[in-house]
Amino acid sequence: MSVMSTGRFFKQAFTSKLYLTVLVAIVLGALVGFLWPRTGTALQPVGTGFIALIQMLIAPVVFCTIVTGIASAGELASVGRIGVKALVYFEVLTTIGLIIGLVVMDVVRPGDGIHADPASLKLSGAAQQYVQTGENQHWYDFLVNIIPKTAVSAFTEGNVLQVLLISILFAVAIKAMGKRGEPLLHGIERVGEATFGIVRLVMYLAPLGAFGAMAYTTGKFGASTLASLGGVVVLFWVTGILFCLLVFGAVARLCGIRILRLYRYFKDELLITLGTANYEVVMPQLMDKLERMGCPKRIVGLVVPSGYAFNGDGVCLYLGFASLYIAQAFDVHLSVWQQIGLLAVFMLTSKGSAGVAGAGFVILAATLSTLDTVPNAGIMLILGIDRFLSTMRGIVSLCGQMLGSIVVSRWEKVLDLNRARAVLAGETPAVPAPV
Repeated sequence: MSVMSTGRFFKQAFTSKLYLTVLVAIVLGALVGFLWPRTGTALQPVGTGFIALIQMLIAPVVFCTIVTGIASAGELASVGRIGVKALVYFEVLTTIGLIIGLVVMDVVRPGDGIHADPASLKLSGAAQQYVQTGENQHWYDFLVNIIPKTAVSAFTEGNVLQVLLISILFAVAIKAMGKRGEPLLHGIERVGEATFGIVRLVMYLAPLGAFGAMAYTTGKFGASTLASLGGVVVLFWVTGILFCLLVFGAVARLCGIRILRLYRYFKDELLITLGTANYEVVMPQLMDKLERMGCPKRIVGLVVPSGYAFNGDGVCLYLGFASLYIAQAFDVHLSVWQQIGLLAVFMLTSKGSAGVAGAGFVILAATLSTLDTVPNAGIMLILGIDRFLSTMRGIVSLCGQMLGSIVVSRWEKVLDLNRARAVLAGETPAVPAPV
């Protein structure tokens, strides 16, 4: 193989064939973690470093996308309408996720026969930290915390909701300036293009990040944990996959697109989430691709950050699943009405941990801490496998984010459906959509 052909091969491996490179990296990382656990655990900084590189770009990406999208749009009245429709979509889908999680556990009942003793379980380490964090969380926190201490702190603290607020206000102010604001708007557009350029550079490291994250996960939590609780992991993964195919498939069909083609289009992002167990790292790429397949920038800029800030479908699927597993393990029978009450509480608490690390586990710990029906010490039963559960949580939530902008765009009657179908079928090169 010549030097030129070798260079072309590696260029394709990290651009058009990135998904294959990431997939190979995931497999190699899993092998390293299983065969050499200490080495796999020591590779944690490789995965966390890649995630940190992407997360540092999320705030400027959100800001530039929202400001240019809204300030270039024809009318401001549509901003509130789009926001309401996005919230309706996310609320409906997350509620369905909660219900399905509860129903699956009621039917399969994998916790029966464990007969765990709450007295023998003591909260310690990470579980204790999650409980303490959860006890300090309230359902209204996302409303209170949406206002940053300063305009700059919204970007330095990485709170997506705060960046969202600052971006909308800034966009409205620029639009109110009229022609005097156009130079500023053009400048922000150029900054946005440069930021996405940085994202593309960082994505070259995606295979390395996926390798390190997978090696760490399997090295630290691998064989012994999966041997004892592998059935629970498999059940949750099967449930998550069916949710993505059936529930999201029905939503996609209502929008006039095929769900498998949508997943193929976002295969890079799905595999990176699989490798890193973190779907925030693909947020910039997700927004860029949604625009290129036909969703207007002003809708993508509002819907995607809102979806990330208000948790996701995967988190809610996990909450219903995990809570009943713990109840079954403790031989706690929950009636239908008690489960409905649990569902209502989760619908509130799941909105209170936006921006909190390990949000799914924090919400679970917070809810069990406030209820007397299920001992909160039960989170120790799933702490060891939470890393494996969080991977599917991320994948399901990512799939929900893919559809969010499409649903709202279709609802607003601004989705270029013919172009979207052509892009998903690979017939038309993806180019940015109009605002």
